[in-house]
Amino acid sequence: MKDGFVRCASATIDIRVADTEYNTENIISVIKEAVKNKVKLIVLPELCITGYTCGDLFLQKVLLDSAEQSLIRIVNDTKSLDITAVIGLPYVVNQKLYNCAAVINGGHIKGIIPKMNIPNHSEFYETRHFAQGKREVQYIDINGESVPFGANILFKTKACADFVFAVEICEDLWTVLPPSVSHATAGATVIANLSASNEVIAKDEYREMLVRSQSAKLYCGYIYSSAGYGESTTDLVFSGDNMIAENGTILARSRRFTNECVYTELDLERLVGERKKSNTYHITGTENYVNVLLDMKAEDTEITRHVEKQPFVPSDNKKREKRSEEILSIQSMGLKKRLEHTRSKVAVIGVSGGLDSTLALLVAVRAFDSIGKDRKDIIAVTMPCFGTTDRTYTNAVNFAKSLGVTLREINIKDAVIQHFRDIDHNPDDYDVTYENSQARARTMILMDVANQCGGMVIGTGDMSELALGWATYNGDHMSMYGVNAGVPKTLIRYLVDYEAHRTNSDELKKTLKDILDTPVSPELLPPKDGQISQKTEHIVGPYELHDFFLYHMMRFGSAPKKILRLAAIAFRSEYDRTVILEWMKVFYRRFFTQQFKRSCLPDGPKVGSVALSPRGDWRMPSDASSQIWAKELETL
Repeated sequence: MKDGFVRCASATIDIRVADTEYNTENIISVIKEAVKNKVKLIVLPELCITGYTCGDLFLQKVLLDSAEQSLIRIVNDTKSLDITAVIGLPYVVNQKLYNCAAVINGGHIKGIIPKMNIPNHSEFYETRHFAQGKREVQYIDINGESVPFGANILFKTKACADFVFAVEICEDLWTVLPPSVSHATAGATVIANLSASNEVIAKDEYREMLVRSQSAKLYCGYIYSSAGYGESTTDLVFSGDNMIAENGTILARSRRFTNECVYTELDLERLVGERKKSNTYHITGTENYVNVLLDMKAEDTEITRHVEKQPFVPSDNKKREKRSEEILSIQSMGLKKRLEHTRSKVAVIGVSGGLDSTLALLVAVRAFDSIGKDRKDIIAVTMPCFGTTDRTYTNAVNFAKSLGVTLREINIKDAVIQHFRDIDHNPDDYDVTYENSQARARTMILMDVANQCGGMVIGTGDMSELALGWATYNGDHMSMYGVNAGVPKTLIRYLVDYEAHRTNSDELKKTLKDILDTPVSPELLPPKDGQISQKTEHIVGPYELHDFFLYHMMRFGSAPKKILRLAAIAFRSEYDRTVILEWMKVFYRRFFTQQFKRSCLPDGPKVGSVALSPRGDWRMPSDASSQIWAKELETL
């Protein structure tokens, strides 16, 4: 359970209708197999001890007595196992029959939860057999032990403070106000659902939507286990559609029409982090719940779930295309509004032949096209200096011409050399003054050109650079509207590639492809043999790592040790753990020391769940200490 990870399982067993002994053997077997897979919580289907499709046999005393004895046997046979199991069975309380889930742990029945919503429509007729469960908890005697019975039970463990789970059963999820809403707002981070959902055309899609949406709106893990092969096929077929979801994402899902057990880890720290960020998520009604303590050992959890290397970039091609179009629309819509509001006649953009300025110019073209303004009113300014290579210069020129914007070339070498004379700086000293003088000279020119033409300067810097402070203060750091401020470097590459695939211009496509192949560089130092000598990622580190760090730190408030653990898994084929740690130290050092640059950012649109605007998502003192983060990093 280290770092809040808890390994869970959703299982469908082979059953025989009303054959409790056969079913019990298979339940015990799947629980033991789950223990071998280091599972802490396993959920089995609704009424799995008897089978869901027993019909009027549910009213037979022999079946009900056998189901209770089977439950007791499962408890005894698994008492030495470090696992909690949630199992479905019919159970009689106060002369009423209930469709129940039994939670067993450490040789004890920790709770019996009745189904709250009993369907009696279409193919379902449960009210013929089962009474409606209640939220209020009472205590019943089972095998000499006092066991809580009712829906409002929260199961917790000292082994992991964030692990709190509750139970609902099948139809409960499909109702207008599922019990899981109350469970989650009372503190449950995991919901177990024991289900017997039959198959009809397209029902699987709707079922998945319900599980996804419930886990998303409740910021919870949702373990859904459904009945499968072995149930009666007199009128229905059950597919065993098992799912484990986390905050709107399906982490694991079984193949339908096969009785399978699926495993994955839920990240409870991540879920709690989401809840902490949302001030509309309130923990209420806890006084109406009974808390039950589970006996669980605190152990490291092996992470087998997929850890995305580029969390800002959808891995699915179709989703990535859709996301790219959406982001470009957000950026261009933001710029369109700002241009119209300020009554700017032109937009001025410094183009370098690099990715950031390329995206900014593409966004500007979209904005102008949507307004109906002539693209010639976009002034693309290329400002070659000491570090400019033929490759980037040519790409900048060809790119601007391909788009049909106005291109201006202003060589700044002489101006920067004069500036060196003014401040008595040695031009052979390639220090930070040498570099930043060029960046500030370019910004001054852009601002003055905008003044000349009655326009505004469009910023090109991206969110990854803002996180690292990789921008010259009052140089490329400054603009009148920063269209890329919410876009991380790893995503920019895909946005430019998306536009390259969309264009009908062979010349533009060729130029964009070459820009994509060009190393990221500010080009502030002289080239070597005509090639770029200053490669950003050699200096500050790989952007794919920094974007990974940024996402997990900002999105979920994760600690360095957890982020390192996840990064080591995600990038195991690319970087050694030691290398990742060294760049992580760079990330945290720069993130804290460079906040002053983010505190005075120009306006710019937020496009994703992570943003650094001081007016919105990230409000941090510029002089906050990084000591406790640095201290943790030194222990890793």
